[in-house]
Amino acid sequence: MSVLLFGVSHRSAPVSVLERLTVSETDRPKLVEALVQSPAVSEAMLVSTCNRVEVYAVVEAFHPALEAVGDVFGDHTGMTVTELTGHAYVRYSEAAVEHLFTVAAGLDSMVVGEQQILGQIRSAYTEADQNKSAGRTLHELAQQALRVGKRVHHETGIDRAGASVVSVALHRATTLRNVSEDHGPMRRAVVFGAGAMGSLSTSQLAGDGVEQIAVVNRTSERAVEVAATVAERYGVAATGTDVDDLADVMADADVVVTCTGSVSAVVDVATVHSALKQRTNPAPLMICDLGIPRDVDPAVVQLPGVYVVDIEGLRGDRETKAAQDDAVAARSIVAGELADYLAAQRQAAVTPTVAALRQQAADVVEGEILRLQSRLPDLDEMQRDEVAKTVRRVADKLLHAPTVRVKQLASTGRGDHYAEALRELFELKPGATESVSASEAGIPVTGERDSH
Repeated sequence: MSVLLFGVSHRSAPVSVLERLTVSETDRPKLVEALVQSPAVSEAMLVSTCNRVEVYAVVEAFHPALEAVGDVFGDHTGMTVTELTGHAYVRYSEAAVEHLFTVAAGLDSMVVGEQQILGQIRSAYTEADQNKSAGRTLHELAQQALRVGKRVHHETGIDRAGASVVSVALHRATTLRNVSEDHGPMRRAVVFGAGAMGSLSTSQLAGDGVEQIAVVNRTSERAVEVAATVAERYGVAATGTDVDDLADVMADADVVVTCTGSVSAVVDVATVHSALKQRTNPAPLMICDLGIPRDVDPAVVQLPGVYVVDIEGLRGDRETKAAQDDAVAARSIVAGELADYLAAQRQAAVTPTVAALRQQAADVVEGEILRLQSRLPDLDEMQRDEVAKTVRRVADKLLHAPTVRVKQLASTGRGDHYAEALRELFELKPGATESVSASEAGIPVTGERDSH
């Protein structure tokens, strides 16, 4: 069994596609149930946020499982397989595990280091567990991912990374704005994007003394929600509107922060030119492009009276460098935890073979002891016990080195070969290892769905 990941996120798809893929709390159990009803999928967990939809499935074979996932999401979205795969990413086996650990660490979020994703993973796993769509594999994987996320947040400063980027960008914009003439502090701002980075930006702007904030989003409902939150928390004048009004609200702004999560530029020359034509503010228009990839068309910097600060230009800043160092430390933790997890899984994979071998040896020993008792009936009870203990010790000592060694070798990634060699050498029965494995884990072996 291996883990298959099928995902679509802000890094792979435009907002319009993410909106079609959005899974409500009501629909999530239905989709997961549809997945595990497929013969190709034995366990499934669905992580669904405003910026990502990811399925983690335990599967026997790659292609049938991928087809099953595509069918389920095709029915949910009305999208064709071609449309889906054009925006999706697929990971399998070790790569799927690595991706989940990276997501849990906050390294794949729009705001690097944000902790909300940990709660979303926990919620997805809890729901799968309650609905019995998560078995032993997903249980171990999800629990380990949550531990990785907690460790990263505890041992690094990754939590501050997103806030550092916003703070540095605004400081750089203020410095550029006043380099030739002191225009005073920035008081009016536009935030284009109402996701996690947009919310963080509004908070940072309000904390820096900005008095008016216009939040712009593809859907005005979310923009209004973010604006209301920052207005209540900081007492600033905040409004929310949709993208059609972008040029109008930019016209009077001191600074525009873009963080849409789009996969292509969404602020073009025509929009900025329209804003400049309406502009009465004598100060230059500062644009902080925090999008990865860029939200702002590079040609915008050619317009007079416009300065653009983007992520690439911030890389040399001390605070940005510190945030990058935290991300590097976080990735190191993820890599270490991934190696430990995979080694443990490989060792666990050979455990059924080792257990079956020991059981076979025990059966042989018990059979020979019974045979000895029938051939030497005059042995007293103490003598029989001593003989039995001696034979068992001999068997244990003979098996100790090969069974310990095969578990050690399993962590190198070739454990399946060593386990197969043991099965061949000792003629272990085909069903013996699976039965022992299930019974040791406390899992019934009377049906696939029961094992969840």
